[in-house]
Amino acid sequence: MADVQVKRIEPGAIDSAQAARAVQRIKAYLQRHPDEQNIRVQAEVGEEEALVLPRQAVSLLTYILSQAAAGRGVSVMPSHAELTTQQAADLLNVSRPYLIGLLERETIPYRRVGRHRRIRYDDLMAYKRESEAKNRAAADELAELGQELGI
Repeated sequence: MADVQVKRIEPGAIDSAQAARAVQRIKAYLQRHPDEQNIRVQAEVGEEEALVLPRQAVSLLTYILSQAAAGRGVSVMPSHAELTTQQAADLLNVSRPYLIGLLERETIPYRRVGRHRRIRYDDLMAYKRESEAKNRAAADELAELGQELGI
């Protein structure tokens, strides 16, 4: 698979006040034009040709700017990216040996590149969503059981 670049904006790299103003303007525009799928952006005053962006790209940009306005960093990774076991473990907030166990039990799909394992970002996020849903269901069940027992 081709080398995948993760784009990262460090916390504080974008002026938070300017980002907040941009978010407000973009959100207001999107609310005024709910059916518009392509957004025209005038790059400079007096420039004849406008930049045309898909609505989904503008929504993603709005999210990035809102995070920047809150002083947070942002990373953008293509969904087809392949991660090392350490990167995947870091994203799941688990140890690398624990992740390797998940891979060996075939809980998360992976492929080998030589001796190394690679996990697709999409597959990792699917596992994370399933795991979080199971955890929420278990917590709800425990809460319900606690109420029945008067705990």
